[in-house]
Amino acid sequence: MGEHVLLTVFTLCMLCSGAKAQLNPNIYAKSCPYLVPIVRRQVMIALKADTRMAASLIRLHFHDCFVNGCDASVLLDGDDSEKLALPNLNSARGFELIDTIKAAVEYACPGVVSCADILSLAARDSVVLSGGPQWRVALGRKDGLVANQSSANNLPSPFEPLDAIIAKFVAVGLNVADVVALSGAHTFGQAKCDVFNNRLFNFKGAGSPDTTLETTLLSDLRTVCPAGGSGNQTAPLDSNSTSAFDNNYFKNLLEGKGLLSSDQILFSSDLAVNTTKRLVEAYSRSQYLFFKDFTCSMIKMGGIANLVNGSNGEVRKNCRVINNY
Repeated sequence: MGEHVLLTVFTLCMLCSGAKAQLNPNIYAKSCPYLVPIVRRQVMIALKADTRMAASLIRLHFHDCFVNGCDASVLLDGDDSEKLALPNLNSARGFELIDTIKAAVEYACPGVVSCADILSLAARDSVVLSGGPQWRVALGRKDGLVANQSSANNLPSPFEPLDAIIAKFVAVGLNVADVVALSGAHTFGQAKCDVFNNRLFNFKGAGSPDTTLETTLLSDLRTVCPAGGSGNQTAPLDSNSTSAFDNNYFKNLLEGKGLLSSDQILFSSDLAVNTTKRLVEAYSRSQYLFFKDFTCSMIKMGGIANLVNGSNGEVRKNCRVINNY
């Protein structure tokens, strides 16, 4: 067996009860037969120029699906744009790449493929091209007509306790196992000092750093993010393999080397003992298990409250604005 875990869509349907029956990986087989290679090629070009873009695409997909479902609402511009919400402002990336992919898809098959489906495919490809598992993406989503900035401001936060994060996953139809598996996407990418420097000096007002943070990593991070320094500097979420999709993230948690508080609490918090800790340990031992469960969780997340038909969705011509009929 190769490094990639290859699972058929039929196996995944049995494993991942959250997948929506209305979506179908073959829906564009006749109307846009070269969709998958078109998207893959553009993602490949982007990753050659900037390996960080892989993690950015996964994050963009996550932030889309948790607000209004996977309807590409995160891509919309405007006064209520989700791009202006605190979790996304000056942080979310990949919008221009989605524009580029959309233009290539429209050239091949105009008016057929939604921006939501393009983002779903691009997120999958970012994982595959970084050494992660391969799966078939169920397709047929429509693009939403409205953004929801207030909901985007309530996305799971790196500053929240584990019970609050779990509750937000449950609210969209996911579960504790999905929390752990999807957090494994932090095996690549970068985070700004602003989202973890609270752990470095005065954690929770105690006047000292987070005691669950390994001391060598603490010292390194203080160099990158000194007290009073710029919150825009970045550090790798997984310093052992910054651009590879693997299970090193979970090995890091066992050693106190999770970058974000929301990462480390999956292993070190009191609540983790009976909720998430055993899965962290299991994934640290078995990359195969992590890849299998991550794939299932991505399929479940990709099925959150999708617009498939009716008057509530459309296929946008431009991912940034709704169509002007």
